[in-house]
Amino acid sequence: MSQLINIFLEPGKVFAELKEKPTFIVPFILISVAMSVLFLMYFSKVDSAWFTDFAISASGREMSAAEISQMKNMMPSAEKIGYFYAAVMPIGMAIIFLVVSLYYFIAGKVSGSAVGFKQAISLATWTSMPLLLGTIVALVGVIMMSPQTALDSLMLTHIDPLIVQLPLDSRWKTLAKSLDLLSIWCIFLVALGWKTWGKTSWIEAITVAVIPSIVIYGAMVLWALVVG
Repeated sequence: MSQLINIFLEPGKVFAELKEKPTFIVPFILISVAMSVLFLMYFSKVDSAWFTDFAISASGREMSAAEISQMKNMMPSAEKIGYFYAAVMPIGMAIIFLVVSLYYFIAGKVSGSAVGFKQAISLATWTSMPLLLGTIVALVGVIMMSPQTALDSLMLTHIDPLIVQLPLDSRWKTLAKSLDLLSIWCIFLVALGWKTWGKTSWIEAITVAVIPSIVIYGAMVLWALVVG
């Protein structure tokens, strides 16, 4: 329990403990459960008919009245969508954490830092804990929202909608929705953990920490410029 508090207040102390005894179950469960609950609550409260119309509009496809009617008949209810997302969220988070962990493990081999795979998983999960705060903010928003509210509009730690509210047809909409300001905190934690475990320079630690974000968001920028 102390690590759950100290990862926000005394992260250096937590990483010193995790170096000797790496763990990952608790942060993984907390983040996965919180995300599953968010989807369950949102889709149980949102107006199903409105959500269907919104999803079709957000797709950006030009469709005839017959095609729109057919799509509406094919789309599951909002409640079923909520159950689906809640069920697959732990699987999706597990895959993401494993991929990130593999990157840390390989980075450790390349740089010569002593980072085992279990430590890599520990680093991936514990440094994601700030994102839990964003999920809690969204959960509060779900409780207070009207039934005709987009889920993206509740992600108040993201660039969109916190700073800008781009139109649905903007080529930068996906990027702005994906940029979570709490990710900066996560990157700092990764750098701190890496420096603590490998006794490396801040330059190496920050480089290791920011590469995944550069790759992901760089690809999104390229996609927006080329396709958008």
